[in-house]
Amino acid sequence: MTGRNETHSIAQASLLAAATFVTRFAFRSHFLYDIDSVNFALAMRRFDPVVHQPHPPGYFLYVLLGRFFHLFLADANSALVAISIAASVLAALGIRQLAAAWFGSEAGLLAGVIFVASPLAWFHGTVALTYIVEACFSVWCGYFFWRVRQGAGWLVAPGALLLGFAAGFRPSSALFLSPLLLFSLLKCRRSQWLAASGALTLAMLAWVIPMVEQSGGLSAYLSSFLTLWKMQGGKQTVFNSSPVTTIVRAFTIGGITILTFGFALAAALVRPKNPEQEQKRNEIALYTKVWLAPGLLFFTFIFLRWINSGYLLVLSPPIFAWLGLWVSGWLRSHDGRTRNRALQVAAAGVACLAHVLVFLFAPLYCSYYSVRQFEGELARVLPGVTHAGLPGNTLVVGFDSHFLGYRHAGYYLPDYQIVQYPEVRYPDGKRVFAMKGGETTLMSRIPTAGFTQFVFSPLPQDDPEYAEYLKGVIARLPGGDLRRIQAGGREYVVAPIRDLGLLFPSAGR
Repeated sequence: MTGRNETHSIAQASLLAAATFVTRFAFRSHFLYDIDSVNFALAMRRFDPVVHQPHPPGYFLYVLLGRFFHLFLADANSALVAISIAASVLAALGIRQLAAAWFGSEAGLLAGVIFVASPLAWFHGTVALTYIVEACFSVWCGYFFWRVRQGAGWLVAPGALLLGFAAGFRPSSALFLSPLLLFSLLKCRRSQWLAASGALTLAMLAWVIPMVEQSGGLSAYLSSFLTLWKMQGGKQTVFNSSPVTTIVRAFTIGGITILTFGFALAAALVRPKNPEQEQKRNEIALYTKVWLAPGLLFFTFIFLRWINSGYLLVLSPPIFAWLGLWVSGWLRSHDGRTRNRALQVAAAGVACLAHVLVFLFAPLYCSYYSVRQFEGELARVLPGVTHAGLPGNTLVVGFDSHFLGYRHAGYYLPDYQIVQYPEVRYPDGKRVFAMKGGETTLMSRIPTAGFTQFVFSPLPQDDPEYAEYLKGVIARLPGGDLRRIQAGGREYVVAPIRDLGLLFPSAGR
């Protein structure tokens, strides 16, 4: 009987892994989707967080793994997407394993199925971003730490090592998952505490030291991180922003939760009662709260934006596990009549179909529809720059945008000199991010010798906010100096190089 159960379990895991791989591979992105994706691709050539190759805090092990995958795949995007697909498969298996350990094999399988059909998890398994990788580490760290708490002391060191390496892929993992490690160690002996501390320290030092060295030293690394934090995340914390900002973040968390779990959340309304399992479930509930609390506090009071919805995937594994239990209980809660059972199965199928349709067609940042729309626009817009002028006499002005910003222009138009508008304030003065030949530099002065004109790299066409922003920037230039060129269905605005100082008062004089 045991052998048959093991065979059944292996078959379930294999089918789940295959379904995850096929759904991610079939809908994978073919261009670097987001500005962060471009940063990671540039870092695969030269690691330097000071110039955002990639952006701080660095993601050092992720970049190294990307380089390894690039040895076997043709381009940087394919290599990074391959990491996302592999992480998705491992995350699906981990969620199944976690839920099975908590609630039984049926709950494990259903938790894995809910993950496969999750619109947000599906999206992040198809693009060159790190969030699904963090979710993968989260579930396996959480599973290992749970086993430690249940008495498997031999997993203390492997679990701590896994957390240390997870931080090398996304340093936020250390912030969100370290409390869970400490909680799992409460019942352990002193020797196990020492083993965990030693393993975590060794794993962290293994990547922190070479990362800092390649960043130009500790001072340069910390300075770049603090500068980025002051420019972006540090401006909207609960300590220096309106309470409305915190309320908006709380609602954002709610929206992202619905996007991640969808109709499966309805199963929470019919939670099964099982007095025999009540004590164990109370312990699991406490463990889940410790798992979720650090991240929820951070995303509510410190930093979160809708476009960064992938952040919450690090918190998703225990919720997938609970949903597996509740859906399992709901499927069992019929009175034995075939008709009711058939209706339940049909309802579950409709819910899965709805999740698929959201992923495929929803006009959201995290959908297959948006990926294909962006890739089509990228293929049309950037070649149109060549109609405005040649690299020898035309400088390109791009923007700090997630889509079609200066990063995409610099990566896919390597022959042009690209500069980012606006100037960025650093402790030692204003600087401009510039790109040419796939390399990024921070300039205090833009080299204008040889250029006769500059052209704006167009922003996404269907976003009124982008259109209004671009209109405001162009309004800073004398109208009589501007030329407007039509190419590929888009308008390109060209101005003489003498007007560059009106956009860049410090660096463009």
